[in-house]
Amino acid sequence: MFKKLCLTVIAFLFTISLSAREPETPYIIVLGTAQDGGYPHLGCEKECCRLAWSNPELKRFVVALALVDPGSGSWYLFEATPDMSEQIHYFRELTNARYKYLPDAIFVSHAHIGHYTGLMELGREAMNSAGVPVYALPGMSNFLRNNGPWDQLVKLQNIDIIDLSPGSVIALADNISVQAFEVPHRDEYSETAGYRIAAGTKKYLFIPDINKWKVWTGDIISVVRSVDYAFIDGTFYSENELAGRSMEEIPHPFITETIHLFGDESDETKRKINFIHLNHSNPALYDQKIIKKINESGFGLAEQGRKYW
Repeated sequence: MFKKLCLTVIAFLFTISLSAREPETPYIIVLGTAQDGGYPHLGCEKECCRLAWSNPELKRFVVALALVDPGSGSWYLFEATPDMSEQIHYFRELTNARYKYLPDAIFVSHAHIGHYTGLMELGREAMNSAGVPVYALPGMSNFLRNNGPWDQLVKLQNIDIIDLSPGSVIALADNISVQAFEVPHRDEYSETAGYRIAAGTKKYLFIPDINKWKVWTGDIISVVRSVDYAFIDGTFYSENELAGRSMEEIPHPFITETIHLFGDESDETKRKINFIHLNHSNPALYDQKIIKKINESGFGLAEQGRKYW
């Protein structure tokens, strides 16, 4: 009996070591899964956030990904969130400080607070960085160059803005490339980018923010079929989530809508989807019944700290 128990423990520890080990090929780490306001959310005293206020382990950073290249020792950050300083520290913990402190480049999707305001940490009031490359579509680039305080980052050469053209492919290494494309969203200050990432033998899709799938000129089903992992907008679970507020003002695709849209797809295609950018009100953050329902439907939720490869 004791021998059997020992073998079980050894097998369990071996499984943990496999999940924690460094892949040899490029991969993605999820550094945050929450909507722009984070989880728990400022001013929220409802059950959804009370759980996280009382238990810090339930906290989730604002949506961000790290693209890691073990071969070259480089890494790239997708989104500069209000949690960026904590996320960079978190990245170092997850990778045993193997990589340089700041990313080799940052890719920003659009001018909503959860996606670019972390750039302030690179300014002279904070780290006072030197020439960190920041990739963005033209509207977002112009927003940073021509509006304070972001233009100061440019003038002081804390960041080096590099314009992306929709559809063009940027080669970061022989086996890593990034393609930005436009998606419809509330574009008050800039357009909104989604990203296709080819890393080693894997392909990833990153669309944290978008309006309803039907208003996009792209075909989300065919795009998901073409990748290995799809991190897509799961801001709200259903239309009943925000009492007293018109959901038409924030027309994200509900998780329930996306599940229905992919209802006739294969299990293999469904498994590629990992919902991300979850609003604090979204029961997929904390309700085990809802989480189980999503998983049993064949879909996943992006997991903070997990390596995807």
